[in-house]
Amino acid sequence: MKFAVISKGDAISNECMYKIRTYLTDFRLTYDEDEPDIVISVGGDGTLLYAFHRYRSRLEQTAFVGVHTGHLGFYADWVPDEIEKLVIAIAKTPYQIVEYPLLEVTIRYVRGGREAKYLALNECTVKSVGGTLVMDVEIRGDLFETFRGDGLCISTPSGSTAYNKALGGAILHPSLEAIQVAEMASINNRIFRTIGSPLVLPKHHTCMLKPVNDVDFQITIDHLSLLHKDVKSIQCRVADEKIRFARFRPFPFWKRVRESFIQ
Repeated sequence: MKFAVISKGDAISNECMYKIRTYLTDFRLTYDEDEPDIVISVGGDGTLLYAFHRYRSRLEQTAFVGVHTGHLGFYADWVPDEIEKLVIAIAKTPYQIVEYPLLEVTIRYVRGGREAKYLALNECTVKSVGGTLVMDVEIRGDLFETFRGDGLCISTPSGSTAYNKALGGAILHPSLEAIQVAEMASINNRIFRTIGSPLVLPKHHTCMLKPVNDVDFQITIDHLSLLHKDVKSIQCRVADEKIRFARFRPFPFWKRVRESFIQ
């Protein structure tokens, strides 16, 4: 088996990374940063997001596992004290593959010809540069509303506990193949109206955002922030691709939600 280890970069994470690499090499596993079968992320959820984007072209061949060295992470289910146990599990135990849905974002431009396509593990956010965001929101090709406000957040089920939750969105179990659209400070008065509630769209429903004004947009894909000009439309849907996690023990989602937000 070929493996790679990605560290957050702090002292604790680097120490764990070196231990994992040394121990797995001693078990005669091959360290390969280019074509790993398994990627161990050491740090937090941000580190795993970085690992996901680094290996997004190998999602069908690569599985991820997380070690959290700080606060409890949703994508990391091991701690530094369990490094030896994790290494033995990777080297000796067949692991279960758990797949989570991803968000596909396709940005098309006024001049046509080219388009930009991205995959998000957590969410995509859309804001206008310097002013109110005004977007026609289409669902399955039909106009649903004209949104006016600070911005829109389109999240995956596994990302529903992140920015989406802060916006009042629902927490979705990551086994659901869906995306969620949440508003950021929408304008609602006698003239302008939006639904005012998060929308959960199934896999076969596509959400299309079409600018009403000719403005530039600040679009984030997980931790990546991008400036886009001359945008014709932003298409959001459940991606055909999925992220694969290597599970060596149970990982109760609702227990993790409770530990993160209630206890």
